[in-house]
Formats: sequence, C-alpha cells, structure tokens
Amino acid sequence: MGCTTLLVGRKAANDNTTMIARTDDGHFDVKKLIVVEPKDQKRTYMTVGSHLTVKLPKDPMRYTACPNVDPKDGVWAATGINAANVGMTATETISSNPRVLAADPLVTFQKAKSKKEQDVPGGIGEEDFVVLVLPYIRSAREGVLRLASLLEQYGTYESNGIAFNDEHEIWWMETIGGHHWIAKRVPDDVVVVMPNQFGMDSFDFDDAFGKQEAHLCSKDLREFIETYHLDCNQGGAFNPRLAFGSHSEHDHIYNTPRAWFMGRYLAPTTYRWDGPNANFTPESDNIPWSFVPERKIAIEEVKDILSSNYAGTPFNPYLNQDTGVRGKYRSIGINRTGVTSICQIRPDAPDCAKGLEWICFGSTTFSAMLPVYPNVPKMPKYLADVNLQSSTENFYWASRLIDALADHSYNETNQTVVSYQNRMLTEGRRIVLAYDRKLQKTGDAALCLEANDALAAMAKERTDKALTDILHASSVTMKNGYNRKDN
Repeated sequence: MGCTTLLVGRKAANDNTTMIARTDDGHFDVKKLIVVEPKDQKRTYMTVGSHLTVKLPKDPMRYTACPNVDPKDGVWAATGINAANVGMTATETISSNPRVLAADPLVTFQKAKSKKEQDVPGGIGEEDFVVLVLPYIRSAREGVLRLASLLEQYGTYESNGIAFNDEHEIWWMETIGGHHWIAKRVPDDVVVVMPNQFGMDSFDFDDAFGKQEAHLCSKDLREFIETYHLDCNQGGAFNPRLAFGSHSEHDHIYNTPRAWFMGRYLAPTTYRWDGPNANFTPESDNIPWSFVPERKIAIEEVKDILSSNYAGTPFNPYLNQDTGVRGKYRSIGINRTGVTSICQIRPDAPDCAKGLEWICFGSTTFSAMLPVYPNVPKMPKYLADVNLQSSTENFYWASRLIDALADHSYNETNQTVVSYQNRMLTEGRRIVLAYDRKLQKTGDAALCLEANDALAAMAKERTDKALTDILHASSVTMKNGYNRKDN
C-alpha cells in the first residue's frame, strides 16, 4: 500500500510539539474517525488476511482510530492517539531486497492443500498494528517495544515502517524480513521524509546494544547481518538502507521522487536540487532520511507537503503544457488516499487536551484538514457516521466529491479549493485556540467534546459551501456546453 510519512521533531516544529503524519493511500478505502472505548476493545483479536488469533491484555486505554468502513478485509485502523497522549501511525509500506527476504522470510498465510492438512496462519501487519499496540502503551518508546515483541512472536507478512510520538519523543521503527526490526529516536531538530522505501540511513549499534538512548533493534541483528552478508557498505558507518532496502527502477519512479520533493521543500538552499550540478535528483538513491528544515514547520507546512504534486517543477501533472516529463513520477497527493492524519502532541496543553488529531479525508491535493480533540468518548457524526453510500452528510464523502470535481476542472476550481483549505485551517485553529483557553482555566475534559461539535459544524458548513461552488464551476466547463444568444 503506497503511503507517504512525515515526522517533525519538537525543535523543528514552530510550537515545540511532536508531529507524526501519514497519507493512507489504499484503494479508495472508505474511512471514518471513531473512538474505541476500553469496553469495546476485544480481548481476543482475529486477523482477517492472515487468519491469526492474538490474545490481548486486559487493561486497554481509550484510543481513536480511522478504520475501514467496510470490515471485509479487517479493521485497518491506520492512526490514532490514546488516553495517555501517545500517537501512532501504521503503516508506511516499505521496500526490501531478496537477500533479506530469503534470510528471514515474510510470514504469509498458507491455505491447507488437502483436508488432512491445516491452514497455517500468517503474521501481523498493517491491518492489525494499531489495534494490537496503541491501547496498551504510555510512551513512544513503549510502542516500539510492544510491537517488537509481537513481531518476534508472530512475524509479519509485509515490510513496514511505523511511527510513535509522545510529548517528548518520536520513534520510527522499520521491519526487516519476517521477524527482525530496527528503531530510532527521531532527533528533535529534524524532519523525516518517508516515501515507501526503507528509510534509515544511519544507525548506532553501540547505543542499541548499550544505553539504548536513541537506537533499538532485534537482539540478534548484528549476527543476522553477518551471517547473511547483508552489510553492503563500503567502509565507514553502517547504513541500514543499503543493507535492508532497495534501489530499483520502481523506486526511481514511485519513491525517490517524493523524497526529493520533500527535501527540496524543507531545505531549498542547503542543497542543490535542480540542474546538472544538483546534489540530489528525483532518482537519487542517497536522499537523506531526515533534514534540518530551513524554517520551523507548522501544521500548514505538513499539510502542504502531503498535498504536493511537484508544483514548481516540470513533473507537475496539472501543468497546461506538456513538458515531456509531466506526470512522470508518483505524486504525494494522490487520488486513492482514504485518510491523512497528523498526530500532534502538545506539551503545553492540559493533559486532557495534549493530543490534537488533524484529519483530512480523500485526496490531500483538494481536501481540507480539520483538527479534533481525541480524548473524548465519541466523535461527531460528521466524522464517524460514514457508510459505503456517498453522502454530503459526512466529511469523508463530501471530501471525495470535491476531489473528483476539482481534479477534472483544476484551473477553474483551484482558487476555490485553496480558499476552502485555508478557511478550514484558519477557523479550525480559531476554535482550538478558544477552547484551549477555556481548558487551561478549567481543566474540564467535557469541553473537548463541545469543541469537536463546534469543529464538525464549521467543517460541514465550509465543505458544503465549497462543494456547491466547485460543482458550479465544473458544470460550466462540461463538454456538452453550448451557448446561444437569444434574439
């Protein structure tokens, strides 16, 4: 599943918060935002894709989730923040290589070949991670350790990257083959860019097998690398990407261009990004995993990056003229996104409001981002009451309608789209600021529920207005249009 992840350390953020963000680019999956109360969290979890049964602890916390509305393929909870103000996003599908996958094969479901045999369950993966981990962790580091224990016990059927954040730290974890893993604390002053490739480009084994301040990994990872000759570095520091990742032609069309554009956005003058003397091109395999941004990053910049279609370059698919490379590379903002989330943990907010979850349904290029307080017993119907039939009565389907209309009439609707997105951010922030002040004075967690209702009402009003304007502009440009002046 193609996704794009962005991680913002607290010193790289404009407001000293940690942010983990990801576009969940499935197959036009219909999504909703819900709250899962402890009484509703199952004590025995059964995966759909791999037919595996996992027993869960008896003490789950409340958490938010963005599951698929259609349960036929499983939960696919995608992202959330729990009652301990820990965020999680899972997963960024990443690349690997045959050397790794042969040494530690992925754990896939095996159907019995005859009545005398039994099915062999597969491992855990994107369908399951949030449900299995988020309700039970009280820090980002705990998230890594809990998921690591599950991976070592059950294995995984795919290669994945997972992010966790709390008010102090962000941790990034990548799976290696079926059972191995590696994790790193994101430095506070950087922004990490992840485009479906194995990402980490440095790792300190001395720390991982010593104090473990910023590095964690499988207990046998050193031996695993040596036994199977996985270290492809030519001297110098160990580079996990060279050992565990890939650099194929597929990467150069699908993955590395997104890393190039994100780096170009974050550090435009630190490196040369264009021309014959560029430090990095869209097809470079050595684009850094993280950048110290040239300016502090706010929610608006995260949304902007995750909405990108290579604006300002000849690769932009919405250019009016054919540049010869227009649309050559996979964009960040893409049509099949189900949900994009930013899990923001704010150290200066009251405990009941430290978490703020920013939600955007559908294609980020045209849809708008809405903040909500996650520490509530339920979400507004506009976000949670979604079914498989299209309707303007919920944020998901209204956003998808805007996407489809605006894409086909890009030039005619772009100004309306930008105005709509900015108004949603502005008015969303205004409501959050007002309720943050009330919460600072009273500490009344019930205000978070009231705030979410106000946010949802604002979002519906603004989204309905934008949809009406975009529908009109798209109708004017229909191909069967014909004007005849009456005599």
